[in-house]
Amino acid sequence: MSGDVTGGRGGGDRDSVDDRAEFSALLQESAEDLYEHAPCGFLSTRMDGRIAKVNTTLLDWLGYERDDLLGRRHFSDLLTVGGRLYHETHFAPLLRMQGEVSGIALELKAADGSRLPVLVTSKVRTGSDGQPLLIRTTLFDARDRRAYETELLRARKEADRERERLQRLATTLQRTLLPPALADVPGLNVSAYYHVASVDEVGGDFYDLFPLAEGTWGLFLGDVCGKGAAAAAVTSLARYTLRAAAVYNPDPVAVLANLNTVLNHEYNGVDPRFCTVVFGLLTPDPDRGGFHITLASGGHPPALLMRADGTTGSLPTPGGQLIGVLADAHIATTAVRLTPGDTLLLHTDGLTEAHVHSVDDREDRYGDDALLDFARALAPTTASDTVDAIRDLLDTFGSGVEDDTAVLAIHVPLPSGDELP
Repeated sequence: MSGDVTGGRGGGDRDSVDDRAEFSALLQESAEDLYEHAPCGFLSTRMDGRIAKVNTTLLDWLGYERDDLLGRRHFSDLLTVGGRLYHETHFAPLLRMQGEVSGIALELKAADGSRLPVLVTSKVRTGSDGQPLLIRTTLFDARDRRAYETELLRARKEADRERERLQRLATTLQRTLLPPALADVPGLNVSAYYHVASVDEVGGDFYDLFPLAEGTWGLFLGDVCGKGAAAAAVTSLARYTLRAAAVYNPDPVAVLANLNTVLNHEYNGVDPRFCTVVFGLLTPDPDRGGFHITLASGGHPPALLMRADGTTGSLPTPGGQLIGVLADAHIATTAVRLTPGDTLLLHTDGLTEAHVHSVDDREDRYGDDALLDFARALAPTTASDTVDAIRDLLDTFGSGVEDDTAVLAIHVPLPSGDELP
C-alpha cells in the first residue's frame, strides 16, 4: 500500500514540474511574438505617417497582408473619410504639439470595406539628439464598447420616450382632477391657479366651485398627502365625495365629516391616506350686497381676507384636524361677510413651504407671515390680480417649490365704475 501512495505522490510531483517548465517557457516567449500576437493592434509609422511596422493582430482585424501596408500606405489611409478629416485637422496637429495623444475614438476601414471602431493612442519616439524619428500607435478594439454605447443610447431614447409618455399621462390625469372651468356666480369674480412642482408625478391638490340649491354655491380647496397614482386616487375620491356630500347636506361641517368617514373607512390599513381641506358655503346678501361665507377646515392653512379698505388678515380655524386620520375628526369653522371690494384667498401649503434664500443666504421656508405681508401689499385687489401675483411669486421661487400649489381667489366687485383698475 505504501508503494502505491509513493508512486501517486511521485506522479503528482512530475506533473507539477512539467507545469512549471511549461509556464517558464511561456514567460520566455520572444518580445517579437508578444508584439505580433498582443490583444491590441500595434503600428509604427514614419513622421510622415507612412507605415513602417504593423503587428499580426491588426492585420487580422483589417484583413490585410503585411506587404499591402509596409512602405505603401499611410496610417490615415486606414481611416474612414471622417476619420481622415479628423486626423488631419485635430489628431496629427495635436500629436506634433504634445508628442502624445491617447484614447481617441476613430474608425478603421478594413480590406473588405467594413468598419472597425478603435481607441487610438499615439506617441512620438525621438532619437538621442531629441529629434522625432517615428510614431508608435496602439489601437484597442472598441466594437464591444460601441455596441454598449449604441445599446445605451437606444435605452436612453426609449427611457426618454417613456418619460414623455408618463408626463403626458400625468398631465392628462391631473386635468381630470381639476374642474375644466369654475362656476359662474352672479355678483362674484373668481380665479384659480394650479402650479405643478414636477411634471413627472401627479400631485394631490384640488379645488372646485359649484352651484348647490338655488342661491347657494359650494367651494373647496384641499391637499392630499403624497404624490403619484395613489394620491390621485384619493384626490378623485375626495373631490367627488365633497360634491356629493354638499348636495345631500350643504352644511360645511357635515360635508367634511362625510369625507372624513369615507377616507377613514377606505384607507385605515397599512397605507393610511388623509388630506387637509377647507370647504365653504357661499350665499349672497341681497339687502346689503356681497356674500356670506361659512368656512369649515380640516387641518388646512387659514384663508386670507383682503378688504376693500386695504386691511388684510387671516381667517384662522384653530383645532381643525386632518381629514381621514381619525374616525371622528374635529372640524373647525369660521364665518365672514364679503362686502364689495373684498377678496378671499384660499391656498395649499406648497406656497408657504417653498424654499427661499434669506438675507444671510440661508435656505428658509417662505412661511405664513411672509404670505400675509405679501397679501397686505396687494390689498385692495381683485381675484385675477391676486392669482396673477401669486403665479409670479411662485416663478421667483424656481426649484424651491417642491410641492404642488393650488390657489383659489373670490372677489366681490365694487359697483360699476368703482372697481379697482
